[in-house]
Amino acid sequence: MDNINDKNNQKKNEIAKKKAVALQYRLDYAAPKVVATGSGHMAQKIIDTAKDADVKLYHNPELVEELAKVDLGATIPPELYEIVAQILVFIDDLDRFEEIRKNG
Repeated sequence: MDNINDKNNQKKNEIAKKKAVALQYRLDYAAPKVVATGSGHMAQKIIDTAKDADVKLYHNPELVEELAKVDLGATIPPELYEIVAQILVFIDDLDRFEEIRKNG
């Protein structure tokens, strides 16, 4: 029984430590916007929602810390443009690769 409790406590601790930020970018935006941010169970919900919607996830704890400081609905600050742009290009490349793989 202790093993089960230990595993449950470990999972709770892992969830409690999680942080997540969701960004949205459209061509008519000046820069990506922060559309969700949270820690613990809220972070897990953001992650689960993204996975359910087939949204790509990118793990970068330092970037999450910086993005979490941005108000909801606000665009990211200019000092984060380059790193976020690199991530968006990377994700776009992944999407293209997956499309090529599916269609041969």
